[in-house]
Amino acid sequence: MKAFRTALLSILLLVPVGCAGPRGSFTAATTTTETTTTTETTTTSTSAVAAGPARVEGTIDTPDGRTRTYRTYVPASVGVQEVPLVIALHGGTGSGRTFERSSGLDQQADLYGFVVVYPDGVGTGPDETEMRTWNARLCCGSASRKGVDDVAFIDLLIDRMMDDHLIDPDRVFVVGHSNGGFMAYRLACELSDRITAVGLQAGGLGLDVCEPERPVSLLHLHGRDDTNVRIEGGLGTGISRVGFPPLEDSLATVTAAMGCVDPPEMSVEGIVERRTWRDCDGDASVEVQVVDGHDHSWMKDDFDAAATIVEFLLAQ
Repeated sequence: MKAFRTALLSILLLVPVGCAGPRGSFTAATTTTETTTTTETTTTSTSAVAAGPARVEGTIDTPDGRTRTYRTYVPASVGVQEVPLVIALHGGTGSGRTFERSSGLDQQADLYGFVVVYPDGVGTGPDETEMRTWNARLCCGSASRKGVDDVAFIDLLIDRMMDDHLIDPDRVFVVGHSNGGFMAYRLACELSDRITAVGLQAGGLGLDVCEPERPVSLLHLHGRDDTNVRIEGGLGTGISRVGFPPLEDSLATVTAAMGCVDPPEMSVEGIVERRTWRDCDGDASVEVQVVDGHDHSWMKDDFDAAATIVEFLLAQ
């Protein structure tokens, strides 16, 4: 299966430049609006189809009465064949727009030819747009206190992406940072029927149990000098005021849930200490990379978090 996916990726890189509309149709640059009604929710989006890279903003009305927002980046290289989808989850108090600017994932999408969507969490204020967070159960902020069903939102978002773009249903990935990383763990446990792999930095497992329907591959990056979400666990220096679990506890739970067999492969390469569990159920793998000289901030300089995570995801 991995060999087939690698071959598919090579083919995708040769696809002629263009931008796919629904089900791969090509049109001039236009803006359309569509409404889809189901028994549970009504979703409304505004989609742009253009000859070059496209950035599209959309909304989804969820069963809890909220109108959730998201941003999508579609590279010019995406054409008439199915491509991977990356769902990028911002950190606490951030937004999809800020994570798009800071993560470097658009550049990775250009390089490898996948669609990336940046959803927004739920925050404070009259329109819930201030200090946005994700409900990863243990934390954080307004979304956790209000019990927002972010799993249902991401499930609907995947449906929307499938409707609007030619997405390979076997290559739906999640990337998360900080609170978004905790949410990535939750999705690996609770939305495993739709997600193939997740990659995150500075997160952890905020659930008491992890019981996926099928194994999900996971890459966890962590800066050794992170004081917001400490490797050893406990109360961090961030504003969440939450006692986080130790990294080892998150790894022990998720490797057991994915059917991984100890011991992991271990290596040290420069500033990176790596452990990899390859003998997991199905084709899944779990990996952790602890990076010297880095803290809680999204890693870019001498270690490229976006490139490292994308390489892992596309290999699954």
